[in-house]
Amino acid sequence: MNIFSLIFLSIFGLFNLFGINQDLFWHQFIFLIFGFSLYFALRSIGSNFFRINSRFFYWFFVVILIITFIVGLEVKGSKRWLNFYLFNFQGSEFFKVFFILFLAEILTVKNLLSNTFFNFVKILVYFLIPFLIIFKQPDLGNAMVYFFIFLSLLMFSSFSKKYLGYLIGLMIVFTPIGWLIMKDYQKARILSFLNPHLDVQGEAYNMIQAVITIGSGMFMGRGLGLGTQSRLFFLPENTTDFAFASLIEQFGFFGGFFVLIFFTSIIIYLVKKTIFFYYQKSEEDQKKFLYCLGMLTYFVSQTIINLGMNMGIMPVAGITLPFISYGGSSVIALLIGFALVP
Repeated sequence: MNIFSLIFLSIFGLFNLFGINQDLFWHQFIFLIFGFSLYFALRSIGSNFFRINSRFFYWFFVVILIITFIVGLEVKGSKRWLNFYLFNFQGSEFFKVFFILFLAEILTVKNLLSNTFFNFVKILVYFLIPFLIIFKQPDLGNAMVYFFIFLSLLMFSSFSKKYLGYLIGLMIVFTPIGWLIMKDYQKARILSFLNPHLDVQGEAYNMIQAVITIGSGMFMGRGLGLGTQSRLFFLPENTTDFAFASLIEQFGFFGGFFVLIFFTSIIIYLVKKTIFFYYQKSEEDQKKFLYCLGMLTYFVSQTIINLGMNMGIMPVAGITLPFISYGGSSVIALLIGFALVP
């Protein structure tokens, strides 16, 4: 059911792109062919190599993030990609999988679980390094996904829960500071969510247009390639952040419902895997449990945030919808992540 759901969502995403931009359709098609080839190759190889070398991959991608921050391709004020001529590489997307692997490893190492304050700080630093770099790119949406992953793994690890209390306390203390260092457009997005009529032609415009686009699809949709909101670009970012709104406009409630059914089937698959390894007692199985939990958090958080901002019930955060939004880094990273699920 898992691979069938992944393929179905990918095909639906391709059809959605075909109705908006045929050039991007072919780009995404190539990304998916490469991604699924990598998926089947990694399934046959197994995850042991990556788990054993998770520390190397962690530091490798930290270096990639630093390089991206310094010399990365700047798009709309954000440096998130390295330009390799034929494609743009977004390190923060690929890093999510290896960040989960690394945390799953270190959160099950006995000498790190001695519950000393030093060990808590050490693990917190491992999280803060990529979080702060990604936050400063700036990429608030992906930074929040990293935070949700870290929080869920720390919560279900053997670490004393008093340290979770320390973390929540730090969050409360530093939230005002976080607001002060946020970019103006990020503050404006949050304010426009709280009051959409504050700036209907500015930061609230995208959210309002997404809601209008979804409503225009009605039950059966306007048809493939017939979405006026998307094709006439009333809806910004219609192939990435707001791809779901474009999909509803073309395929209607009926199409959106089936997409949600397959999202749900993937989530159920990950939940079953997570619960199964939770009840196993060996250290190896606990690593698998934390990895499955991390992938579940990764997939669910991106899905909920993206759907929420498309429907106007969450602030716009620049998060892609798995397998529906255009983007090679996103879809290939997800397929690598699912390939490594035990």
